[in-house]
Amino acid sequence: MANAPHRFRNGRSENAVLDGFLALADEWIARAADAGGAEWFRSATNDIVHAANDRTLGVAIGLAPRRLGKADLALTDDDRQRAAALRPGFDPSDWSIDQLARVAFMIASHDGNDVAFAARFDSFCSSAALNELIALCRGLPLYPGAALIEPRAREAVRSGMKPVFEAVAHNNPYPGEVFGEDAWNHMVVKALFIGSSLWPVQGLDARANPHLARMLVDLARERWAAGRPVSAELWRCVAPYADAEGVAALTRVWQGGEGKDRLAIALALQHPAGASVDLPFREEVVQFKTRLAAEKIGWRDVA
Repeated sequence: MANAPHRFRNGRSENAVLDGFLALADEWIARAADAGGAEWFRSATNDIVHAANDRTLGVAIGLAPRRLGKADLALTDDDRQRAAALRPGFDPSDWSIDQLARVAFMIASHDGNDVAFAARFDSFCSSAALNELIALCRGLPLYPGAALIEPRAREAVRSGMKPVFEAVAHNNPYPGEVFGEDAWNHMVVKALFIGSSLWPVQGLDARANPHLARMLVDLARERWAAGRPVSAELWRCVAPYADAEGVAALTRVWQGGEGKDRLAIALALQHPAGASVDLPFREEVVQFKTRLAAEKIGWRDVA
């Protein structure tokens, strides 16, 4: 990285995750962009590092798609392993080159002051165009001061724009690590409410809880009453912590649902907490567990 710019304002580079991410971004953009685009990225990053205000950052974030394009990064298995080694759970597999650059620009603006960074991040998100907001939210697991940016992350989850919601909820370790139980539960319920998938949500099984199970049973009842379909993924967070109402809902689905519903319940009961749930169809689950193992069926298959 001999040509890489000085990475942080005021010369600070003590944060291994930020420094490591900028090194990866520099390498991946040099590989994916043409020579002019790669040179522009390095020059823009250097300008942000030495800028006296945030105008340079705003210009760079706005110009990223025009100067670099919007192509997928097309990462290799080795790239993904390096990303995960840098920051556990960090998964840029479906990022585009302009999204990578926008996150890198945001990170390059960090001068060692987490409070100032959080304020800058919040300010840019509040006025960002849709694609800018999606990119900035995808960088959440990398930013310093995780608790300081949590209000903006929660705001993004409350967004009525599905791509913004999924930028926080999917392939992102941040919600599972930072959100309190109430915010986490509402994010999971909203995913199903807006027709999004749960399988890309990191930490879903670890963060399952009795309150969430009850909320999901209520959602299922509302959908049944309205004659609307219920996602098989819903039962993932119900089965391990089902109370009497949860058991009744699971029994209804098991007896009248499709094969996908039964596979989902069998998958959900592999959660350690599921062993203590008293289910009238417990013995029937065994054959489905055998099929899950034989066919290597996972949550993505039943979504």
